[in-house]
Amino acid sequence: MKTRHILTFLLVIILAIVSGYYPTLAQSDNLTISAAISLKAALEEIKTLYQTEEPKIQISYNFGSSGALQQQIEQGAPVDLFISASTKQMDALQSKNLLVTGARRNLLTNQLVLITPKEDKTINKIEDLTKPNVTKIAIGEPRSVPAGQYAEQVLKYSKILEAVQPKLILAKDVRQVLTYVETDNVNAGLVYFTDAKQSTKVRIAVKISPQAHQPIIYPVAVIKDSKNLQAAKDFLEFLSSERAKTIFKKYGFGT
Repeated sequence: MKTRHILTFLLVIILAIVSGYYPTLAQSDNLTISAAISLKAALEEIKTLYQTEEPKIQISYNFGSSGALQQQIEQGAPVDLFISASTKQMDALQSKNLLVTGARRNLLTNQLVLITPKEDKTINKIEDLTKPNVTKIAIGEPRSVPAGQYAEQVLKYSKILEAVQPKLILAKDVRQVLTYVETDNVNAGLVYFTDAKQSTKVRIAVKISPQAHQPIIYPVAVIKDSKNLQAAKDFLEFLSSERAKTIFKKYGFGT
């Protein structure tokens, strides 16, 4: 009789867990956020702020190029929230019904700049990239890196893409472009203003006109397969708060 009561009690517990009656057991307190690497510094600061208010929520970031992160999500990587540096990658996920309906919004804007090593003063306009003494220009891989896509658009707009094509060094993400310029391995690179702003080893030679490329918009969305939908939605709301915007603006993002 006693054994029967124990078995019945265990069965009730199991059914409660399966049905979600005990949410603390059914759901995780961990959030995995895939984000464009240009957001790294700002998001790390936001994480610190958020976890002082929500200590039970543990945030893990996965930074990389937006194209690579998009592919990971499509292949089933466990991601709760995605922040892309371009609407292209987010649109692709939405077309495959991988986003939570109504849990997507445009979060930030950015600006593209042409940078050189700190002491180089020979490049002062985009057309200077065609000069014979400029032999290496770094941009992100246009097929997977939004900054690279924007850079390619700028070169086409300026009618110099064909002339500089042999000089292009393609990087895996925008931070690698920045590193190439910082270490003097290339003569110039096209990166986001927010990346250049954080470096003391580069010079902003040209601020690119927004007319030269598609608008730089960072969308954010909750992934449909999230194991912690409510926590992901709550963090999305926090990213749009005035406190988060203040941090983003500090790093040079537009909101």
